[in-house]
Amino acid sequence: MDKNKGRGTEQLQPEAAAPGEAYEPLTHTQAVRCLDACASTAVDYITHNFPRFWDEWVGSIEKREENARSNKEQIALGETVKLLQKRGPAVQQRFVELLQACFADFSRQKLQTPVGQERFSRSEGLSLVDNSELEETIAITSICHRADTQFAEALWALHQRLALLNGGKKIDERGNPVSPVQFCDVLRRLVADLSLDARTKVVGYKHFEAALIKPIGGLYDELNHYLAAEGIMANLRYSAVSRQDTSAQPEQSQQPPSEEAEPERAKVQEAAVQASGDAEQAPRRRATDRIFSEGESKDPEQYQQGLISAIRLLQTHLGVPGSSAPAAGGSGVAAAQAGATTAVARGPQPSQGGGVTPLSSAPLMGAIGHLQHQVAESSHALAEAEMNEIQPLAVASVSQQLLAEMQKRGEDEVRSDDMHTIELVGLLFEYILSDEQLPDSVKALLSYLHTPVLKLAFIDKEFFEKVDHPARVLLNQMAEAGARWISNDGTNQYNIYAKVRTTVFHILENFGNDVKVFAEALLEFSAYTRNVLRRQELMEKRAMEKARGEEKLREAKIQVNREISRRIDGKDLPSPVLLLLLLPWSDYLSFIILRYGAESDSCRQALKVADDLLWSIEPKLLEVDKIRQLEVQDKLLQSLQSGFETIGYEQNKSRKLLDAVISLQKLALKSQKVEPAPEPMRAKLETMAAEKAGNVEKENSAATVEESQLIEKLKLIEFGTWLEDERGKRLKVAWYNHKTMHYMLVDQQGRKVSMTSALQLARAMIAGKLRVIAGSAKPFFERALENIYHSLNARASGELLNRES
Repeated sequence: MDKNKGRGTEQLQPEAAAPGEAYEPLTHTQAVRCLDACASTAVDYITHNFPRFWDEWVGSIEKREENARSNKEQIALGETVKLLQKRGPAVQQRFVELLQACFADFSRQKLQTPVGQERFSRSEGLSLVDNSELEETIAITSICHRADTQFAEALWALHQRLALLNGGKKIDERGNPVSPVQFCDVLRRLVADLSLDARTKVVGYKHFEAALIKPIGGLYDELNHYLAAEGIMANLRYSAVSRQDTSAQPEQSQQPPSEEAEPERAKVQEAAVQASGDAEQAPRRRATDRIFSEGESKDPEQYQQGLISAIRLLQTHLGVPGSSAPAAGGSGVAAAQAGATTAVARGPQPSQGGGVTPLSSAPLMGAIGHLQHQVAESSHALAEAEMNEIQPLAVASVSQQLLAEMQKRGEDEVRSDDMHTIELVGLLFEYILSDEQLPDSVKALLSYLHTPVLKLAFIDKEFFEKVDHPARVLLNQMAEAGARWISNDGTNQYNIYAKVRTTVFHILENFGNDVKVFAEALLEFSAYTRNVLRRQELMEKRAMEKARGEEKLREAKIQVNREISRRIDGKDLPSPVLLLLLLPWSDYLSFIILRYGAESDSCRQALKVADDLLWSIEPKLLEVDKIRQLEVQDKLLQSLQSGFETIGYEQNKSRKLLDAVISLQKLALKSQKVEPAPEPMRAKLETMAAEKAGNVEKENSAATVEESQLIEKLKLIEFGTWLEDERGKRLKVAWYNHKTMHYMLVDQQGRKVSMTSALQLARAMIAGKLRVIAGSAKPFFERALENIYHSLNARASGELLNRES
C-alpha cells in the first residue's frame, strides 16, 4: 500500500542531518525501553476509544432490530446484540493482547502482517471468492487507504523512527505495530470468532474507523513526539521532492495552478454538479441487485473506490497481462510490486493551457494519441451510416496495436502499472460490448471511445477514483439513454441515437489532453436528455394514472363477481335472477365500491339487496316468512329500481327484469318452486360475467405447470424492468396490479402499449416472443466494475486451484 497515495507526484524525504547530527544506532536497553513506552501509549489509546466503538456498533444493530422487516430478522438481530454486549469486554482485552503481541513480534523483527495483494498468494486466498470475505477485504482496504493518505506524513516519520528501533531495517505498514493495517487485522481476527453476518461486520468496520482510525493521528503525533524527545531522529523534517525530477526545487513542485486553469476547473465542477443533480432523479437501486451488503452506508463513491482497490489488488496478484512487450521489472506479482515502487505517480497536474498534463511516458501517450487519430479517421465514413450498419471497434486488439506502435517508436518496455491500466480500460469496453442492457447499435458507438478513455485514464487518475468524474458520468448517461430510448429493431426515440453518435465523434475529434472536452460534452448531453426525460415521464405518468383507474375498476369487478358467485353457487336459480345479479347489479356494486369503498355501509346494503332478492324467490312454507316477504318486497323492488337508475341501465330492460322478479315472488308466496335456468344459459351468463370482470383465478387455472411457475416469478418483477420482443422492440413494465396480475407495458416514449395478464406474458416468454433484459438500476460504470472484479477474481481463484492441483 502506497503511503503517499493521493499526494500527487510528491514524496516525503528527510532533510539531511546537520553536521554532527548523524543518527546513531540505539542500544538494546534503549530500544526495549522506547518500545515498551510506545506499546503502553497504544494500549491506553485502545482502552480509551474501544468502548465507544463497541457501544456505537451495538447501538446501530439495535436500531436495525427496531426496524426489522420480519420476526425472524428481529430475533436474529436481538441475538447478535446480546452476543456483542456479552463479549465486548473480553474482545477489548483480547484486542489489547494481540496489539501487544504485534510489538513483541516487532522487537523480534518478525512482524510482517500481509496486506491485500499478499493475501491472494496464500491458500486462504480462495475465501475471497465468497462475497462476505470480499466485502470484509474491501472494507479493510478502504479504511487503510484513507488512513494512509490522511496520516501520510506522521506515518512516514514513525516508520523512519521505528526503523532505528528495528536495528536500522526499513519498515512499512506491514511491520509497523500501530499502523492502520495492524489495527484492522487484529479486529478481523477477533470478529472471525464471533460468527457474524457480512452486513454486521461491515457496519462494525465503519464504527471502528470512526472511533479508532480517524482520530489515530493523535496517537501518531504522541509517539513521534516521544521518540523525538528520546533523541530518535529528533531533527527529522519533511520536504516535497518531485518523483520525476529529484533535482527540482520543492517550491517548483508546489506552485499554485495558473489563473488560466480556473475556468476549465469550473467547467469540470459544473459538469459534476449538474450530473449529481441528474443522479438524484435516477431510479433507486434494487435490493435484488446488491452483490455486496451496503451496511448502513449507501455512499456509492466509497463503495466503488473499494471495488477499484480490490481490482488493483487482483491485477497485482495476477501480474502483468500478456503482451508482446515485456513489462518493466519482469512479470508476475514480484514485477508488479517492483513496478509499483518505481512507477511515476499518475496524479493530475495543471498545465499551462489549463488542461491536465499526462504524467506517463511520452512514447506511450504518443502511441495512444496515434491510435485515437486512426480511429477518428476511420469514423468519418461512419458518420452517415445507418443505425445498425456501424460495426463495433475490436477493443480486444487495442492493447496489441498499442504495443506494436510502441515498438515502432523504439520502446520495448511498458511498465507493469501502465499495463494494468491498459488492461482495466480494455475490460471496461469488453463489458460494454457484452452488456445485455445496451442495444447493439449503442455498443458499437461507445466502443469507439476506447482510445480516448484509455488516454484519459493515464492523464487523470481521478477517472477511476471519483464517481462524479465527467467522463464517467457521460458514459453512464449515454448507456442509460441508449437502453431507455434505442431498440434493436432499428428504432430510436427523440433522436437519441444521433445525439449519442454526435457526442462520441466529438470526443474522438477534439479530445487531446483536456478533461474539459468530456465536461462540455456531458453538460450538453445532460441538458438534452433531461428535456427528453421530462417529456417521457409526463406521458408515462398520464398513462399510468389512467391504467390505475382502469385496474381499480377491474379489482372492483373481480371482487363483485366473487361475492355474487359465492351467493349463487349451488343454487338452482331462474334466468331473470341470474341475469339481474351477474350483469346490471354487479355493475351497480362495482360503482358503489369505487365511490364508497368495499367496507362502506352502501356496499353492505347493496349486497344485502342481493341476499334479500335470492331469499324472496324461495318457496315460503311458513306463515311468518310470507308475512316478512310482504313487508320487504316493495322496499326490495325500490332498491333494485334505484340501483338501475344510478348506473343508467336501460329502462325497458330494467322494467322487464323487475316484472320477472315480481312474478317469481308471487310464486314463492304460493309455495311454488321456480323453474331454474337451463344449464347452457347459466354457463353462458357466468362466463360473460367472469370475462367482464377479468377473473384472474379462472384465467390462471388454465395455466400449465411451467406457466404457473413463471407467473410466480413474474410476481417479483420490479417496475422499470425492460422486455424485448422477437423483433427487437423494447417495452418497459411501468406498473402492475398485484391483485389482478395485469401488467402495464409502455414503449420507449412512455406511451401505454397494453395491459397484459401474467398468463399472457408467461406464454409469450415461453414461446420466445418476449424476454426480460437482465439488468440493474445501478449506474453503468458501477455494473462494469463489479463485472470486472468478478472476472479477475475468477481468474485468480482458478490459478490458485491449478497450483494446488
